[in-house]
Amino acid sequence: MRDDLLIVNGMLLTLSQEATGIIPEGFVRIRDGIIVETGSMGALPRSCSSQLTIDAAGCLVMPGLVNCHNHCAMTLFRGLADDLPLMTWLEQYIFPAEANFVTEEMVYWCTKLAAAEMIMSGTTTVADAYFYEFAAAKALRESGMRAVAGHGIIDFPAPGVADPADNISTVEQFIDEWGADGRISPAVFCHSPYTCGPETLKKAKDLARSKGVDYFIHLAESRSEIDRIRQQYGLSPVEHLHALGVLDSSTVCVHCVWLDERDLDILQKSSVRVVTCPASNMKLASGIAPLSAMLERNIVIGLGTDGCASNNNLDLFWEMDHCAKLHKVSRLDSAVMPAAKVLGMATFKGAAALGLDQFVGRIEAGKKADLILVDFNKPHLTPFYNQDILVYATMGSDVRTVIIDGQLVMRDKEIITFDLAQTMAEVRKLARTVEVG
Repeated sequence: MRDDLLIVNGMLLTLSQEATGIIPEGFVRIRDGIIVETGSMGALPRSCSSQLTIDAAGCLVMPGLVNCHNHCAMTLFRGLADDLPLMTWLEQYIFPAEANFVTEEMVYWCTKLAAAEMIMSGTTTVADAYFYEFAAAKALRESGMRAVAGHGIIDFPAPGVADPADNISTVEQFIDEWGADGRISPAVFCHSPYTCGPETLKKAKDLARSKGVDYFIHLAESRSEIDRIRQQYGLSPVEHLHALGVLDSSTVCVHCVWLDERDLDILQKSSVRVVTCPASNMKLASGIAPLSAMLERNIVIGLGTDGCASNNNLDLFWEMDHCAKLHKVSRLDSAVMPAAKVLGMATFKGAAALGLDQFVGRIEAGKKADLILVDFNKPHLTPFYNQDILVYATMGSDVRTVIIDGQLVMRDKEIITFDLAQTMAEVRKLARTVEVG
């Protein structure tokens, strides 16, 4: 018997529906990028050999994290405009910066930098949303990551789409070019109800349906968005999209902070998926998404970081901690948003939010081999009792090794798929051209 990759001697957290809890000393067998067997070391066949064996002693082996919303190329704008409300930040700083400094080269290198940050903190899958998305997809593919790459659509001149009349055709071309890639899944990203008119929202959805891809949109993120859409259309943003017929099981709504009971009912009946970005919502003072109410309606929710310009980091362990504690303190209830639920949002539920739960999110036979090794030989991770420590104490810097699609992407904290030093140098060079304000 010969396998491509064999991981041995690690604490094993599979998050499998069949096997609950942690196997104190386990193994994972991988062949052709697929997990073929997991179990305790005592159950490992003596005849089992592999092309490469990784000794995970002292590490927790777990599914790679799933970042359900990011604007990867915005690493260039990390720290550019802090401590501002959403609309001021967006309209007076970010949109002008994008108009002046976003190029194909910028998207490529800054997305690669984001990939490095995510890989080094344990994220193996990301849903990206930006312009020049073909350059982002190329960078993500070269990095070794798995991604849902959403090309942006907006009703004014945008990077790479000087004429808004070309926004749908540009995204269609992107989908056609990337639809056959195994690790990169193309998608439509309609920015928001306040930057896209009704016809654009509908045409973008028609494109997504005709191509069989997901449709992402920022929705109900801030109070000012609610006021603006009500003033224009006499409806809440959720009601507005519902009236246009764009909400369905292939729609992924990002943020969903300002929702009333009718909005929640519409989201539930439409079978949409939702992504929450608590750190970004806190930093921009946008509000707190009603996650408990959505979970009570069995709405699928994934966790995202949002982009570096509004977070300002891409560490999903850090995001899990913020998510759990924000909801506890806002409800004055320490039992709200338990660690296990939040961990699910960053793994198998996050995979479901991106329509990838058949492939990733758990360590079990038949799934893609996307997993991480977390070094538990650390003072802040000692002692170890249960998986809650992953939410409340673990940091991205504790990740030692990352495997995606059965391939080593990072080993012993060193990225091996691309030159990180070169990537950082290129981004620093781009940053020297950026002017603030």
